[in-house]
Amino acid sequence: MSGSSSLRVYVSCAPGLEPYLTNEIRSLGVSLSETGNTSKTSALQGAEEEKGGIEFSGDEQQVYLCNLHLRTASRVVVRLGEFYAAAFSELRKKAGRLEWERYLSPGQPVEVKVTCHKSRLYHSDAVAERILGAIEDRLHKPVKTESTISSRQLVLVRLVNDLCTISIDSSGELLHRRGYRQAVAKAPLRETLAAGLLSASGWQPGIPLVDPFCGSGTIPIEAALIARGIAPGINRRFAFQNWSNFKADLYQSILDTARKNIKPSESSIYASDRDHGAIEMATANAARTGVNQDIHFACHALSDLPVQPEAGWIITNPPYGLRVSSSKDLRNLYASLGKLLRTEFHDWSLGLLCSDIKLVGALELGKPKTSNSLLNGGIPVKFSIFIR
Repeated sequence: MSGSSSLRVYVSCAPGLEPYLTNEIRSLGVSLSETGNTSKTSALQGAEEEKGGIEFSGDEQQVYLCNLHLRTASRVVVRLGEFYAAAFSELRKKAGRLEWERYLSPGQPVEVKVTCHKSRLYHSDAVAERILGAIEDRLHKPVKTESTISSRQLVLVRLVNDLCTISIDSSGELLHRRGYRQAVAKAPLRETLAAGLLSASGWQPGIPLVDPFCGSGTIPIEAALIARGIAPGINRRFAFQNWSNFKADLYQSILDTARKNIKPSESSIYASDRDHGAIEMATANAARTGVNQDIHFACHALSDLPVQPEAGWIITNPPYGLRVSSSKDLRNLYASLGKLLRTEFHDWSLGLLCSDIKLVGALELGKPKTSNSLLNGGIPVKFSIFIR
């Protein structure tokens, strides 16, 4: 067994965020093979973008970097093995040949999640039982499956047309859980989606940013993290830290570099909401990240939004019926926002997340320059961008 052999790494994301995830992986300083640049040594050669994520060849260092730095990723997994299995005995035998010892210590708690499609082995619980048996065969020790143990290792098994793909989760909790959002408003926006909206808009640190419907503060907080270069995973723990081959010195070096790269914010970020409780939540969430001094929070209605000294971006996730209250007609709210853009903020650009095209039309800002299809809490939404 070689600890330096290449790994197949798959980074998942919410549908629609794939292009931004790809750009983030490139921003880590690696060159992907589709760029045609093969002169540089890259651990991410052979990258393949697909719906819901991107797969590439890498090593442990890239696994650590991706978990720590990627803002739009949901999970980072390592492909342990792939093989065909049409019988349970075959499944256990082939799974038992995999190098489980690279990631699991004997007796470490394991959780197996299985999905089966168009395969002769279609009973997910029976598949999970054989995988656990295969791990025991390889490590020569019974596997614990207690669900309450935080150190348990998630193993993902996917059977499609009898092709079995087994992956080891390196993230632990989903990556949108940065650790700062302990309080949420009525319709919380995932941190990964908020980061994707900022990336899709073209907003850059140093450009003023306003969110007049900030809720629990996810968009402005993610913007502040970007502006200061704070790695999104800097204050949390990852599953790879429990791996038997975990390189603690390497990860500590990566973490130290990330901390050294944090810089003071030069961005003007203004966040408001008419709900006093939401502003209290947002302020508390920002304080947990250490960016509360980088965001000006205020409680007031949209009509009282103060004009900022220089133009920038309004990026926001306003109410749109399905997420808050389907009984209310929100067209007046959107009409008011549109009027504000046409008058007081006429030279500002707008990025708006909404599920209802009629509400977007109520802005009366014309046709958006771009409109990206995304999912927010399982609801199909569009992120409409108006460049002023």
